[in-house]
Amino acid sequence: MKPAEIRALSTEEIQARLADAREELMRLRFQQVTGQLTDTSRIRLVRRDIARMLTILRERELGIAREGEE
Repeated sequence: MKPAEIRALSTEEIQARLADAREELMRLRFQQVTGQLTDTSRIRLVRRDIARMLTILRERELGIAREGEE
């Protein structure tokens, strides 16, 4: 998910998607441990999505506007 797509969402929607992403990451980790995971790169992508969402939530909390959005 791209940062522009995340910024278009409301704070509540971001938090809901963040919870879903965390659950998916947990499932992927379990699959990796049990040897069922075939696409290990998915873990990295989900972790980055989580970081993007947390960053945008933090920007909103601090009231920081990105360049070009004002």
